[in-house]
Amino acid sequence: MYAIVEHQGFQYRVTPDQVVQLSKTAGEPGDTVTLDRVLFLHDGTNATVGCPVVANAKVEAELVSHGRGKKVIVGKFKRRKDYRRKNGHRQDYTEVRIKSITG
Repeated sequence: MYAIVEHQGFQYRVTPDQVVQLSKTAGEPGDTVTLDRVLFLHDGTNATVGCPVVANAKVEAELVSHGRGKKVIVGKFKRRKDYRRKNGHRQDYTEVRIKSITG
């Protein structure tokens, strides 16, 4: 069984007992998060496509931890102008463990 859920504008394919890195979400480790925007649901034999979401479907997840991703280096350069800029960025994320998928 798996589902495709939308969270803060991003789509994730999730299965039970999977650990997923979502965009930063408020909460403390151990809290329960409900992802109710289920776009697609597959239970092994039947597939349900939402229009835009599947009715009465939700994904329960437990918040595991917060963290920051790897550093991404952003550089700007213009030739012959003595113009160089270097900047770094680290994206915040929240790790959640998928407990159950209902639909």
